[in-house]
Amino acid sequence: MPGLTERVATEARSVAPDAVRMRRDLHRHPEIAWTERRTTYRIAEALKQHGLEPQVRSDGIGLLVEVGSGDPIVGFRADIDALPIHEETGAPYRSQVDGLMHACGHDAHVAIAVGIARILAALGDLPGAVRFLFQPAEEDIPSGAARLVAEGAHHDLSALFAYHVDPSIPAGSVGLKVGPITSAADKIHIRLTGPGGHTSRPDRTVDLINVAARVVTDLPDRLATKLGANRHLALVFGRIAGGGAANAIPSLVEISGTARVRSVEVWRQLPDLIEQHVAEIAGFYGAGVDLDYRRGSPPVNNDGRVIEVIRQAATEMLGSTGVRPTPQSMGSEDFSWFLEDVPGALVRLGVGRDDHPVDVHSPTFDLDEAAIEHGIAVGALSLLRLLERPR
Repeated sequence: MPGLTERVATEARSVAPDAVRMRRDLHRHPEIAWTERRTTYRIAEALKQHGLEPQVRSDGIGLLVEVGSGDPIVGFRADIDALPIHEETGAPYRSQVDGLMHACGHDAHVAIAVGIARILAALGDLPGAVRFLFQPAEEDIPSGAARLVAEGAHHDLSALFAYHVDPSIPAGSVGLKVGPITSAADKIHIRLTGPGGHTSRPDRTVDLINVAARVVTDLPDRLATKLGANRHLALVFGRIAGGGAANAIPSLVEISGTARVRSVEVWRQLPDLIEQHVAEIAGFYGAGVDLDYRRGSPPVNNDGRVIEVIRQAATEMLGSTGVRPTPQSMGSEDFSWFLEDVPGALVRLGVGRDDHPVDVHSPTFDLDEAAIEHGIAVGALSLLRLLERPR
Protein backbone atom coordinates (compact mmCIF):
# COMPACT_ATOMS: atom_id res chain seq x y z
CA MET A 1 0.00 0.00 0.00
CA PRO A 2 1.45 3.42 -0.90
CA GLY A 3 2.58 5.70 1.88
CA LEU A 4 0.76 8.86 2.93
CA THR A 5 2.87 11.17 0.76
CA GLU A 6 2.24 9.08 -2.36
CA ARG A 7 -1.50 8.84 -1.61
CA VAL A 8 -1.79 12.60 -1.16
CA ALA A 9 0.19 13.25 -4.35
CA THR A 10 -2.05 10.87 -6.30
CA GLU A 11 -5.20 12.48 -4.93
CA ALA A 12 -3.86 15.95 -5.73
CA ARG A 13 -3.28 14.96 -9.36
CA SER A 14 -6.82 13.60 -9.47
CA VAL A 15 -8.58 16.71 -8.09
CA ALA A 16 -6.36 19.32 -9.78
CA PRO A 17 -8.34 19.51 -13.07
CA ASP A 18 -11.56 20.26 -11.16
CA ALA A 19 -9.69 22.83 -9.07
CA VAL A 20 -8.42 24.57 -12.21
CA ARG A 21 -11.97 24.66 -13.59
CA MET A 22 -13.23 26.14 -10.32
CA ARG A 23 -10.47 28.74 -10.32
CA ARG A 24 -11.42 29.79 -13.86
CA ASP A 25 -15.12 30.03 -12.96
CA LEU A 26 -14.33 32.28 -10.01
CA HIS A 27 -11.94 34.29 -12.16
CA ARG A 28 -14.71 34.98 -14.68
CA HIS A 29 -17.05 36.16 -11.90
CA PRO A 30 -15.01 38.26 -9.43
CA GLU A 31 -16.65 39.91 -6.45
CA ILE A 32 -15.05 42.56 -4.25
CA ALA A 33 -15.07 42.80 -0.46
CA TRP A 34 -18.37 42.07 1.28
CA THR A 35 -20.18 41.24 -1.98
CA GLU A 36 -18.87 37.67 -2.42
CA ARG A 37 -22.26 35.91 -2.39
CA ARG A 38 -21.92 34.03 -5.68
CA THR A 39 -18.40 33.01 -4.70
CA THR A 40 -19.67 31.72 -1.36
CA TYR A 41 -22.47 29.78 -3.06
CA ARG A 42 -20.05 28.15 -5.52
CA ILE A 43 -17.71 27.10 -2.69
CA ALA A 44 -20.57 25.66 -0.64
CA GLU A 45 -21.93 23.83 -3.69
CA ALA A 46 -18.53 22.25 -4.41
CA LEU A 47 -18.07 21.14 -0.80
CA LYS A 48 -21.56 19.63 -0.54
CA GLN A 49 -20.90 17.53 -3.64
CA HIS A 50 -18.27 15.71 -1.60
CA GLY A 51 -20.35 15.06 1.49
CA LEU A 52 -19.22 18.08 3.51
CA GLU A 53 -21.48 20.42 5.46
CA PRO A 54 -20.38 24.06 5.04
CA GLN A 55 -21.63 26.69 7.47
CA VAL A 56 -22.32 29.91 5.56
CA ARG A 57 -22.03 33.12 7.58
CA SER A 58 -25.30 34.82 8.53
CA ASP A 59 -24.94 37.52 5.87
CA GLY A 60 -24.33 34.92 3.13
CA ILE A 61 -20.73 36.00 2.60
CA GLY A 62 -17.95 33.57 3.48
CA LEU A 63 -18.19 30.18 5.18
CA LEU A 64 -16.54 27.59 7.40
CA VAL A 65 -16.37 23.84 6.98
CA GLU A 66 -14.71 21.09 9.03
CA VAL A 67 -13.36 17.79 7.76
CA GLY A 68 -13.00 15.10 10.42
CA SER A 69 -13.85 15.45 14.10
CA GLY A 70 -12.34 15.61 17.54
CA ASP A 71 -9.06 17.14 18.68
CA PRO A 72 -6.73 18.57 17.68
CA ILE A 73 -8.24 21.02 15.20
CA VAL A 74 -5.98 22.73 12.68
CA GLY A 75 -7.07 25.28 10.08
CA PHE A 76 -6.58 26.51 6.55
CA ARG A 77 -7.58 30.04 5.51
CA ALA A 78 -8.54 30.95 1.93
CA ASP A 79 -9.44 34.56 1.09
CA ILE A 80 -12.17 34.93 -1.53
CA ASP A 81 -12.43 38.57 -2.66
CA ALA A 82 -11.28 40.24 -5.88
CA LEU A 83 -10.02 43.76 -6.61
CA PRO A 84 -11.52 46.83 -8.36
CA ILE A 85 -9.11 46.48 -11.31
CA HIS A 86 -10.10 46.14 -14.96
CA GLU A 87 -8.55 42.98 -16.40
CA GLU A 88 -6.32 43.28 -19.46
CA THR A 89 -4.98 39.73 -19.81
CA GLY A 90 -7.05 38.58 -22.77
CA ALA A 91 -7.20 35.09 -21.23
CA PRO A 92 -10.16 32.92 -22.32
CA TYR A 93 -11.27 32.84 -18.65
CA ARG A 94 -10.79 36.60 -18.13
CA SER A 95 -13.17 38.55 -15.91
CA GLN A 96 -16.67 39.09 -17.27
CA VAL A 97 -17.31 41.88 -14.77
CA ASP A 98 -16.17 45.28 -15.99
CA GLY A 99 -13.74 46.91 -13.59
CA LEU A 100 -13.21 43.88 -11.35
CA MET A 101 -10.67 41.04 -11.45
CA HIS A 102 -8.86 38.46 -9.34
CA ALA A 103 -5.54 40.28 -9.57
CA CYS A 104 -4.14 38.78 -6.37
CA GLY A 105 -4.75 35.06 -6.81
CA HIS A 106 -7.55 34.61 -4.31
CA ASP A 107 -9.43 32.54 -6.89
CA ALA A 108 -6.53 30.07 -6.79
CA HIS A 109 -6.50 30.10 -2.98
CA VAL A 110 -10.17 29.08 -2.97
CA ALA A 111 -9.73 26.33 -5.56
CA ILE A 112 -6.75 24.93 -3.66
CA ALA A 113 -8.66 24.95 -0.36
CA VAL A 114 -11.60 23.08 -1.88
CA GLY A 115 -9.16 20.59 -3.41
CA ILE A 116 -7.47 20.01 -0.04
CA ALA A 117 -10.85 19.52 1.66
CA ARG A 118 -11.77 16.91 -0.97
CA ILE A 119 -8.55 14.98 -0.37
CA LEU A 120 -8.93 14.98 3.39
CA ALA A 121 -12.56 13.89 3.12
CA ALA A 122 -11.55 11.07 0.76
CA LEU A 123 -8.76 9.88 3.04
CA GLY A 124 -11.08 9.72 6.05
CA ASP A 125 -10.23 8.67 9.60
CA LEU A 126 -8.23 11.82 10.34
CA PRO A 127 -6.47 12.10 13.72
CA GLY A 128 -8.53 15.20 14.50
CA ALA A 129 -10.26 17.84 12.37
CA VAL A 130 -9.32 20.44 9.79
CA ARG A 131 -11.33 23.67 9.68
CA PHE A 132 -11.38 25.61 6.43
CA LEU A 133 -12.05 29.36 6.71
CA PHE A 134 -13.24 30.87 3.43
CA GLN A 135 -12.76 34.51 4.36
CA PRO A 136 -14.25 37.56 2.64
CA ALA A 137 -12.73 41.02 2.34
CA GLU A 138 -9.00 40.44 2.71
CA GLU A 139 -8.41 43.54 0.58
CA ASP A 140 -10.63 45.80 2.71
CA ILE A 141 -10.05 47.93 5.80
CA PRO A 142 -11.36 46.94 8.31
CA SER A 143 -10.70 43.46 7.02
CA GLY A 144 -12.58 40.21 6.82
CA ALA A 145 -10.05 38.47 9.05
CA ALA A 146 -10.70 40.96 11.84
CA ARG A 147 -14.44 40.24 11.50
CA LEU A 148 -13.95 36.46 11.59
CA VAL A 149 -11.68 36.77 14.62
CA ALA A 150 -14.38 38.79 16.40
CA GLU A 151 -16.86 36.02 15.51
CA GLY A 152 -14.55 33.36 16.95
CA ALA A 153 -13.97 31.48 13.71
CA HIS A 154 -10.44 30.59 14.87
CA HIS A 155 -11.36 29.34 18.33
CA ASP A 156 -9.93 25.94 19.36
CA LEU A 157 -7.38 25.85 16.52
CA SER A 158 -3.95 24.55 17.45
CA ALA A 159 -2.41 25.79 14.16
CA LEU A 160 -3.45 27.73 11.08
CA PHE A 161 -2.01 27.82 7.58
CA ALA A 162 -2.61 29.96 4.47
CA TYR A 163 -1.10 30.58 1.06
CA HIS A 164 -0.40 33.74 -0.85
CA VAL A 165 0.52 33.34 -4.51
CA ASP A 166 3.89 34.78 -5.47
CA PRO A 167 4.73 35.37 -9.16
CA SER A 168 8.38 36.02 -8.28
CA ILE A 169 8.70 32.31 -7.40
CA PRO A 170 8.29 29.67 -10.15
CA ALA A 171 5.48 27.14 -9.98
CA GLY A 172 6.64 24.00 -8.22
CA SER A 173 8.23 25.94 -5.36
CA VAL A 174 7.16 27.52 -2.09
CA GLY A 175 8.77 30.35 -0.12
CA LEU A 176 9.06 29.98 3.66
CA LYS A 177 10.15 32.34 6.42
CA VAL A 178 10.09 32.16 10.21
CA GLY A 179 9.02 35.39 11.90
CA PRO A 180 7.55 38.43 10.14
CA ILE A 181 6.84 37.75 6.46
CA THR A 182 4.66 40.80 5.67
CA SER A 183 4.48 44.38 6.91
CA ALA A 184 1.78 46.48 8.50
CA ALA A 185 -0.15 48.76 6.16
CA ASP A 186 -2.47 51.67 6.98
CA LYS A 187 -4.46 54.00 4.74
CA ILE A 188 -4.18 57.76 5.06
CA HIS A 189 -6.52 60.41 3.69
CA ILE A 190 -5.67 64.08 4.27
CA ARG A 191 -8.01 67.02 3.54
CA LEU A 192 -6.28 70.39 3.34
CA THR A 193 -8.52 73.47 3.43
CA GLY A 194 -8.08 77.20 2.90
CA PRO A 195 -9.99 80.26 1.66
CA GLY A 196 -9.00 79.85 -2.01
CA GLY A 197 -8.17 82.75 -4.29
CA HIS A 198 -6.49 83.99 -7.45
CA THR A 199 -3.13 82.56 -8.51
CA SER A 200 -1.87 86.12 -9.07
CA ARG A 201 -2.18 86.84 -5.33
CA PRO A 202 -1.06 83.75 -3.36
CA ASP A 203 0.05 86.05 -0.53
CA ARG A 204 -3.61 86.80 0.23
CA THR A 205 -4.69 83.21 0.70
CA VAL A 206 -3.31 79.72 1.40
CA ASP A 207 -1.70 78.07 -1.60
CA LEU A 208 -3.04 74.56 -1.00
CA ILE A 209 -1.37 72.97 -4.02
CA ASN A 210 1.96 74.06 -2.61
CA VAL A 211 1.00 72.83 0.86
CA ALA A 212 -0.03 69.45 -0.57
CA ALA A 213 3.32 69.19 -2.36
CA ARG A 214 5.10 69.96 0.92
CA VAL A 215 3.17 67.24 2.74
CA VAL A 216 3.90 64.67 0.02
CA THR A 217 7.64 65.43 -0.05
CA ASP A 218 8.38 66.50 3.53
CA LEU A 219 6.30 64.05 5.56
CA PRO A 220 8.17 60.86 4.51
CA ASP A 221 11.53 62.58 5.12
CA ARG A 222 10.47 63.82 8.55
CA LEU A 223 9.28 60.37 9.60
CA ALA A 224 12.39 58.67 8.25
CA THR A 225 14.53 61.07 10.29
CA LYS A 226 12.42 60.52 13.40
CA LEU A 227 12.34 56.73 13.14
CA GLY A 228 15.76 56.07 11.65
CA ALA A 229 16.60 54.53 8.31
CA ASN A 230 16.60 50.98 9.67
CA ARG A 231 12.89 51.13 10.59
CA HIS A 232 11.82 50.39 6.98
CA LEU A 233 8.93 52.83 6.62
CA ALA A 234 7.38 53.23 3.17
CA LEU A 235 5.00 56.21 3.13
CA VAL A 236 3.79 56.66 -0.44
CA PHE A 237 0.92 58.75 -1.78
CA GLY A 238 -1.15 57.43 -4.66
CA ARG A 239 -3.67 60.24 -5.12
CA ILE A 240 -3.76 64.05 -5.06
CA ALA A 241 -6.94 65.86 -6.07
CA GLY A 242 -7.83 69.53 -5.96
CA GLY A 243 -8.64 72.53 -8.05
CA GLY A 244 -10.33 72.92 -11.41
CA ALA A 245 -8.75 75.93 -13.08
CA ALA A 246 -5.17 76.94 -13.84
CA ASN A 247 -5.65 80.46 -12.45
CA ALA A 248 -7.58 79.61 -9.25
CA ILE A 249 -6.10 78.47 -5.95
CA PRO A 250 -8.49 75.80 -4.62
CA SER A 251 -10.09 75.80 -1.20
CA LEU A 252 -9.77 72.02 -0.85
CA VAL A 253 -7.03 69.56 -1.77
CA GLU A 254 -7.15 65.87 -0.86
CA ILE A 255 -4.20 63.48 -0.56
CA SER A 256 -4.42 59.70 -0.11
CA GLY A 257 -1.72 57.10 0.43
CA THR A 258 -0.46 54.19 2.47
CA ALA A 259 2.02 53.83 5.30
CA ARG A 260 3.81 50.48 5.40
CA VAL A 261 6.21 49.41 8.12
CA ARG A 262 7.89 46.15 9.12
CA SER A 263 7.97 46.72 12.87
CA VAL A 264 4.91 46.29 15.10
CA GLU A 265 6.48 48.76 17.55
CA VAL A 266 6.73 51.46 14.88
CA TRP A 267 3.27 50.60 13.53
CA ARG A 268 1.75 51.41 16.90
CA GLN A 269 3.43 54.84 16.93
CA LEU A 270 2.53 55.85 13.38
CA PRO A 271 -0.94 57.43 13.78
CA ASP A 272 0.27 59.93 16.38
CA LEU A 273 3.50 60.70 14.53
CA ILE A 274 1.77 61.29 11.21
CA GLU A 275 -0.93 63.45 12.78
CA GLN A 276 1.71 65.56 14.52
CA HIS A 277 3.89 66.15 11.46
CA VAL A 278 1.03 66.78 9.03
CA ALA A 279 -0.36 69.39 11.43
CA GLU A 280 3.08 71.04 11.71
CA ILE A 281 3.64 71.20 7.93
CA ALA A 282 0.15 72.44 7.10
CA GLY A 283 0.00 74.78 10.09
CA PHE A 284 3.18 76.57 9.02
CA TYR A 285 1.40 77.66 5.83
CA GLY A 286 -1.96 78.33 7.48
CA ALA A 287 -3.87 75.40 6.00
CA GLY A 288 -6.59 73.53 7.83
CA VAL A 289 -6.14 69.76 8.19
CA ASP A 290 -8.52 66.84 8.54
CA LEU A 291 -6.69 63.50 8.80
CA ASP A 292 -8.55 60.20 8.31
CA TYR A 293 -6.17 57.46 9.47
CA ARG A 294 -7.42 53.91 8.91
CA ARG A 295 -5.54 51.13 10.66
CA GLY A 296 -4.87 48.08 8.53
CA SER A 297 -3.26 44.87 9.74
CA PRO A 298 -0.08 44.18 11.74
CA PRO A 299 2.71 42.11 10.16
CA VAL A 300 2.11 38.38 9.72
CA ASN A 301 4.44 36.65 12.18
CA ASN A 302 5.09 33.02 11.17
CA ASP A 303 5.48 30.45 13.93
CA GLY A 304 8.75 28.48 13.71
CA ARG A 305 7.26 25.11 14.64
CA VAL A 306 4.45 25.41 12.09
CA ILE A 307 6.91 26.49 9.40
CA GLU A 308 9.11 23.46 10.15
CA VAL A 309 6.17 21.06 9.69
CA ILE A 310 5.28 22.72 6.39
CA ARG A 311 8.94 22.71 5.31
CA GLN A 312 9.15 18.96 5.81
CA ALA A 313 5.86 18.33 3.98
CA ALA A 314 6.83 20.62 1.10
CA THR A 315 10.20 18.92 0.78
CA GLU A 316 8.50 15.52 0.59
CA MET A 317 6.21 16.77 -2.17
CA LEU A 318 8.45 19.15 -4.15
CA GLY A 319 11.97 18.04 -3.29
CA SER A 320 14.59 20.17 -1.58
CA THR A 321 14.89 22.50 -4.59
CA GLY A 322 11.18 23.30 -4.31
CA VAL A 323 11.57 24.92 -0.89
CA ARG A 324 13.29 28.28 -0.67
CA PRO A 325 13.66 31.19 1.74
CA THR A 326 11.59 34.29 1.11
CA PRO A 327 12.11 37.84 2.42
CA GLN A 328 9.78 39.96 4.49
CA SER A 329 7.51 41.85 2.11
CA MET A 330 6.37 45.45 2.45
CA GLY A 331 2.92 44.23 1.42
CA SER A 332 0.30 43.49 4.06
CA GLU A 333 -1.98 40.52 4.76
CA ASP A 334 -4.89 40.46 7.19
CA PHE A 335 -4.08 36.81 8.01
CA SER A 336 -2.03 38.42 10.78
CA TRP A 337 -5.17 38.95 12.90
CA PHE A 338 -5.65 35.19 13.25
CA LEU A 339 -2.01 34.73 14.27
CA GLU A 340 -2.46 37.10 17.21
CA ASP A 341 -4.15 34.11 18.92
CA VAL A 342 -3.14 30.99 16.94
CA PRO A 343 0.33 29.79 15.92
CA GLY A 344 0.41 29.66 12.15
CA ALA A 345 2.14 30.41 8.90
CA LEU A 346 1.63 32.27 5.65
CA VAL A 347 3.39 30.45 2.81
CA ARG A 348 4.40 31.97 -0.52
CA LEU A 349 3.11 29.70 -3.29
CA GLY A 350 5.14 29.99 -6.47
CA VAL A 351 2.96 30.78 -9.49
CA GLY A 352 5.49 32.58 -11.70
CA ARG A 353 5.42 32.19 -15.48
CA ASP A 354 8.54 32.73 -17.56
CA ASP A 355 6.41 33.96 -20.45
CA HIS A 356 4.46 36.42 -18.31
CA PRO A 357 6.58 38.18 -15.64
CA VAL A 358 4.10 40.45 -13.88
CA ASP A 359 3.32 41.31 -10.26
CA VAL A 360 0.06 40.92 -8.34
CA HIS A 361 -2.44 43.81 -8.39
CA SER A 362 -1.63 44.34 -12.07
CA PRO A 363 -4.39 44.35 -14.72
CA THR A 364 -2.31 41.81 -16.66
CA PHE A 365 -1.66 39.46 -13.71
CA ASP A 366 -2.13 35.76 -14.36
CA LEU A 367 -0.63 32.66 -12.82
CA ASP A 368 0.78 29.28 -13.79
CA GLU A 369 -2.11 26.95 -13.03
CA ALA A 370 0.29 24.04 -12.47
CA ALA A 371 0.79 25.65 -9.06
CA ILE A 372 -2.75 24.65 -8.06
CA GLU A 373 -1.86 20.95 -7.93
CA HIS A 374 1.33 21.74 -6.00
CA GLY A 375 -0.62 23.89 -3.54
CA ILE A 376 -3.19 21.15 -2.96
CA ALA A 377 -0.56 18.47 -2.41
CA VAL A 378 1.65 20.49 -0.06
CA GLY A 379 -1.35 21.90 1.76
CA ALA A 380 -3.02 18.55 2.38
CA LEU A 381 0.16 16.86 3.58
CA SER A 382 1.07 19.85 5.79
CA LEU A 383 -2.33 19.81 7.49
CA LEU A 384 -2.10 16.06 8.09
CA ARG A 385 1.37 16.49 9.59
CA LEU A 386 0.10 19.35 11.78
CA LEU A 387 -2.63 17.04 13.10
CA GLU A 388 0.04 14.50 14.02
CA ARG A 389 2.26 17.06 15.75
CA PRO A 390 2.30 16.80 19.55
CA ARG A 391 0.54 19.78 21.11
